[in-house]
Amino acid sequence: MNTELVKNVHWVGYVDWPVRDFHGYQTKRGSSYNAYLVKGEAKIAVIDTVKAPYVEYLKRNVAAHCGLDAVDYIVCNHAEPDHSGGLPAMVAACPNAMVVCNAKCQDALSHHYDVTGWKWQIVKEGETIDLGGRTLKFFDTVMCHWPESMVTYLEEEALLFSMDIFGQHYATYCRFDDEANLEEVMQEAKTYYANIVLLYQKPVEAAAKKLLGLKLKMVAPSHGVIWRSHFDKILNAYLAWHVSKPTRKVVVLYSTMWQSTQKMAEAVVQGANESNVEVKLFDLKATGDTEVITELMDCAAFAVGTPTLNQSLMPRMAACLTYIRGLKPAGKKAFAFGSYGWASKGAQEAEGYLKAFGCEITTPPIICRYSPDEATLEACREAGRALAKIALEVEA
Repeated sequence: MNTELVKNVHWVGYVDWPVRDFHGYQTKRGSSYNAYLVKGEAKIAVIDTVKAPYVEYLKRNVAAHCGLDAVDYIVCNHAEPDHSGGLPAMVAACPNAMVVCNAKCQDALSHHYDVTGWKWQIVKEGETIDLGGRTLKFFDTVMCHWPESMVTYLEEEALLFSMDIFGQHYATYCRFDDEANLEEVMQEAKTYYANIVLLYQKPVEAAAKKLLGLKLKMVAPSHGVIWRSHFDKILNAYLAWHVSKPTRKVVVLYSTMWQSTQKMAEAVVQGANESNVEVKLFDLKATGDTEVITELMDCAAFAVGTPTLNQSLMPRMAACLTYIRGLKPAGKKAFAFGSYGWASKGAQEAEGYLKAFGCEITTPPIICRYSPDEATLEACREAGRALAKIALEVEA
């Protein structure tokens, strides 16, 4: 495995191949916890650590390049435990090291861990540390995606350690974008953005404007591959994703009990398919929220279908809509539909969720009692045609 970014700068992290859940995010291709070693002429710094169970790998990787007692600084860009979990063990193993972070991060770390005896260097926006011929410069990236988040810039190499920005949950033996399958990398970057970054669009935009003023030859995030050849591709994607820029795509989500709502969903798809747009249908029984929000982020319009259960919507649909509401995809048009038995509440409650995260409602809820008749199915087809018309208005 090639771990050298530039001379005397190495990846020293851990690739987590089997992980499939990241606090509700389904990581189908695993992940990595990227830490980096930077050697200057006089000082040595470790940039971030790894998840706690894998700190022995981190120590071993660092020790391959220098003695642990030679480490002068351990930079913590972000206090979330997938980045900082290995920090207590690293502080103990590196007796001469100071923990470098901003004041908010110090506060967060003190609530996560026993920091008694730790040596600190608290840095502010724009401050630097001289390693001897190499300079680390620090920039706050507030709410990208925690309040204490920051990034570290290696000035002489134009190398940005970008923390979660531009990351992917993607396990691979390749460390660089030009070594890996770029299509897979971009798909995982999109999934990562939709599930981690989407809620923080404005802070990410503000951070991007600040960081793009820097000269950038390489961008090394805390998860996934390092960008050295295709940074323009991920940057352009971020510029589209940060406004949930729509494409000519219609998404239909549904839960069903006795296939009545499924029949309605299929009719919506039939109507949408009459136009030249991409149409995707998802049964939530077989589809996770991670995939759903990734598809919704760049769709033009969508529909959600649920039967009424216990005078409410189906629990799986409620869970999915709650997840979507938390991430707030912007600028979408949608409607709700579903069947019922003796109380028609499900589709109306689903519409309430759509309104809560700012969707423009294209049609009132389409409902039917028990199984849909032909008139109901035609109403669903017509609603699907309306969604496709919205998608066709998007610039190709």
